Amino acid sequence: MSEDLDANYAKAYGNRAGFGKKPALVLIDFAHAYFDRDCDLYAGVDDALASALRIREVAHEVGVPVILTEVSYQPGGINGGRFFEKAKPLKAFVKGQKTAGFAEGLVPRDDEIVVTKQYPSAFFGTSLASTLTAMGIDSVILTGLTTSGCVRASCVDSMSYGFTTSVVRDACGDRHPAPHEANLFDMNAKYADVVSEAEILAYLRSLPMRNDR
Repeated sequence: MSEDLDANYAKAYGNRAGFGKKPALVLIDFAHAYFDRDCDLYAGVDDALASALRIREVAHEVGVPVILTEVSYQPGGINGGRFFEKAKPLKAFVKGQKTAGFAEGLVPRDDEIVVTKQYPSAFFGTSLASTLTAMGIDSVILTGLTTSGCVRASCVDSMSYGFTTSVVRDACGDRHPAPHEANLFDMNAKYADVVSEAEILAYLRSLPMRNDR
């Protein structure tokens, strides 16, 4: 195909969903494993974490709910099913290992929700969708690791559950730029708006202050 990729996709997928009125921020799987050079999952994604932490602070300032996800398996991965069987590096998330813990600089707060999962999506097999619905949330802001894996899976499910979804480019990371960029491109085309950190911070600061959590 000789036609420019952006031009080709713009014919069918040039729409922008916009932001919701009552968002929640989700930080997906910012685990120590991705920052440990001795771990198979090391991805060099310090910039993504730094961006997510800045967004998290502003979210708290304006009263937007913050959700952190973590991956946790029982010894031997007996609750990991086919995912654990296929993706061998998931052994880093067996409960009790340092690599399974949250990355340095990310300590869950008492007013944050922590969702524990075994599969890629933050929604699959968890109470996240029900929790957000009960809170009256209409939109989800996604940050996290990795772009081509758990972020993408969560993005598709977020949209499928009826939440207007934004993915923050600067606050997502992957082990290689090619899958990172390809999946951002595809999510932006079909499932969500991919936005910058600056855009999401401006949006959050435009929201009325909330004290209803």
